[in-house]
Amino acid sequence: MSKKNTSLHELLQPLRERYFISGEINTKLSSMTEVPKKLAAIEARYKDAQISRMDGISVDYQDWHFNVRGSNTEPLLRLNLEAATTEMMEQKRDEVLSIIRG
Repeated sequence: MSKKNTSLHELLQPLRERYFISGEINTKLSSMTEVPKKLAAIEARYKDAQISRMDGISVDYQDWHFNVRGSNTEPLLRLNLEAATTEMMEQKRDEVLSIIRG
């Protein structure tokens, strides 16, 4: 920021124009025992993707990816998703949320 004499907002603007981000979407579950079940269902559904389990579950495809992680203190799943287009982001967001909320 100091080298370019600009704000963080201005530095990130080109990325915001290239990647479409859902923002963090929280879904409250009925109990903490539901969290690992939902994560397992997500992993089973997206088994053809590159999967990482570092912090919850991260699923990577060439033109979209997401992370779902549980809260440490309450029965809550947090989804963050990015895609190449707004339309894809919305469609994939709704797809993943249907698993979480189903």
